[in-house]
Amino acid sequence: MRKLTVFIACSIDGFIADENESLDFLNPMHDEEEDYGYGDFYETIDTVIIGRKTYDKVMGFGEPFPHADKTCYVFSRKAHESTPWAIFVQQDPLGFVQKLKAEKGKGIYCDGGGTLVTQLMAAGLVDELILSVVPCVLGRGTRLFQENLGGYKKAMLTSLKSFPSGLAQLRYRFV
Repeated sequence: MRKLTVFIACSIDGFIADENESLDFLNPMHDEEEDYGYGDFYETIDTVIIGRKTYDKVMGFGEPFPHADKTCYVFSRKAHESTPWAIFVQQDPLGFVQKLKAEKGKGIYCDGGGTLVTQLMAAGLVDELILSVVPCVLGRGTRLFQENLGGYKKAMLTSLKSFPSGLAQLRYRFV
């Protein structure tokens, strides 16, 4: 069974975007010399899943799509034409991800957003959470975990690392 990992950053108070859906709070963490373990992690996966709003946000940066070298599925409620780098999926994310996990291959990376992460967590499909906590408090915005997360999820902390930028990275395995 393939492993599904959520690798994501949030504020101390659990927001992945501010009230204007901006990710500017992440800018102070940018350091050309530090990727916070992302490069090593990225080598362990061959599939990326992402929500449509997050996909639109990424495409709005005006940069080349960062996951063009992986198989990328974008979940959307509305039909969209697939691109050379992304396959749009209108199916139920839970059933689709269960099938992906059963296929042969490397790991699966969920790159957001909060709604998709919450659905996957509530269904018990997330095997690992790599949470980079940015040293700021936003107060409002898009929560990492939406309401209705489901029941108690037992997690084991497998590593904790702090960085000179003030970012703390926690790695959890769900049991």
